[in-house]
Amino acid sequence: MDFRERLFLRATMCGSLAWSTVAQAQKIPDLFPFPNTTGLLETYHSEGGPISMSGPFFQPLGTNGRSCFSCHRPAQDWSISTDEVKLRFEMTQGLDPIFRPVDGANCDNHIETATMPERRKAYSMLLKHGLIRIQMAVPANAEFEVIGVDNKYGCNDTSMLSTYRRPLPATNLRALSAVMWDGRESAPQTGTQKITYATNPGDLIADLEHQAMDAVSTHAQGSEPITADQQQQIAEFEMSLTTAQAYDYDAGMLDADGAKGGPVTLARESMPDFFIGINDPLGGNPKNIPFTSVIVNLFDRWMNAGDWEHGRLTRQASRRESIARGQAVFNTKPIDITGVAGLNDDLNIASIPGTCGTCHDSPNIGDHSLPVPLNIGVGDLDSPLDLSYLPVFTLENKTTFEIKKTTDPGRALVSGAWKDVGRMKGPILRGLSSRAPYFHNGSAKSLADVVEFYDKRFNVGFTSQEKQDLIAFLGTL
Repeated sequence: MDFRERLFLRATMCGSLAWSTVAQAQKIPDLFPFPNTTGLLETYHSEGGPISMSGPFFQPLGTNGRSCFSCHRPAQDWSISTDEVKLRFEMTQGLDPIFRPVDGANCDNHIETATMPERRKAYSMLLKHGLIRIQMAVPANAEFEVIGVDNKYGCNDTSMLSTYRRPLPATNLRALSAVMWDGRESAPQTGTQKITYATNPGDLIADLEHQAMDAVSTHAQGSEPITADQQQQIAEFEMSLTTAQAYDYDAGMLDADGAKGGPVTLARESMPDFFIGINDPLGGNPKNIPFTSVIVNLFDRWMNAGDWEHGRLTRQASRRESIARGQAVFNTKPIDITGVAGLNDDLNIASIPGTCGTCHDSPNIGDHSLPVPLNIGVGDLDSPLDLSYLPVFTLENKTTFEIKKTTDPGRALVSGAWKDVGRMKGPILRGLSSRAPYFHNGSAKSLADVVEFYDKRFNVGFTSQEKQDLIAFLGTL
């Protein structure tokens, strides 16, 4: 066991004891440190003081014992991780409210959950990949029809599709340009609002309130809609949270010596500056400010950390310089963007010179500042990652009779548009170390897998050092 692993084990043990006290008090202290594999995660509460766990976000408002808190945990960046879900399964013998057949199980057709082995099998997608089953009907006006479903778990319906997706973080929401992976809670087709510069943040708050109502109805199996007051309280609570990595086991505090990491700086500087369309690379910035690929400047001051000891860099200085180099890779490494639905096809440009910031353009936040769903290939059958655990949907265009196969139709199940097959939004990049696995389908088990995916998918040509530095940087966001 190396130094970092020992630190993580010690921090986890201390964190577990501290969290037990917090849970009993029904309050989470502001900036409470939650350990993960690279350091400590913290949440800044804009309301001031501790986070009360007495509000509707934490209450079971449906019929199956679930609350928003079941899938949005503060230690996991207000999402879930497979490590935490596995621990919950063992501690409750698979009876925690997150383990419910309605969507926690691989399929709700003819499943058995009476014994531990049966529950372990029924909830294997949730345990292994952190996935919740999302059932969506094919839109009546869709430009395609589903002509085949190959689902090894039994949900093979071609009209009500079972897709599998990661719960998104319920924090840092002020920077959202669309709610949900496929944007369905920010779409006219669902009676919600597209998020725009002119209507934000009112549109976002309305969409979050609608999402809260839908979540209680579906995931919590609510027998009646939650009240307008409960919707408002949930949305306001979510909007009050800002979460980021605050401490790195090797580099130390991420706001030390001129650095700007951590949730406080994020809440006080980056979030207030955000607006819909900020730094859009394709001219969508409503203030007509030119795009810059320098998306992140949190660790500029660490580029030459110095601090030599006996003729060599100290462990802390070495780690800090690695993080700063990874930030530079993120900002400057050229990427030849090809075959991305939503970019290359919509712009009719076969090859677009870009960087990580072409899609993760929001400064120091890392999501797309406009609601532009893209298909970078994460759910395609030729993905460099293992997708063998996912279903395969065969779709046929009603006009051209073209055939597409995908593991998730994505935005097309909202819009009905053929061009939207496989398109998803990019998530906010803060708090990554606490919420593995990654991508909407949980196909990347680690940040190393994420970097490897991009390297292979776009033939980036990262060097071993660049990969190592980029992983170090992403782990501090």
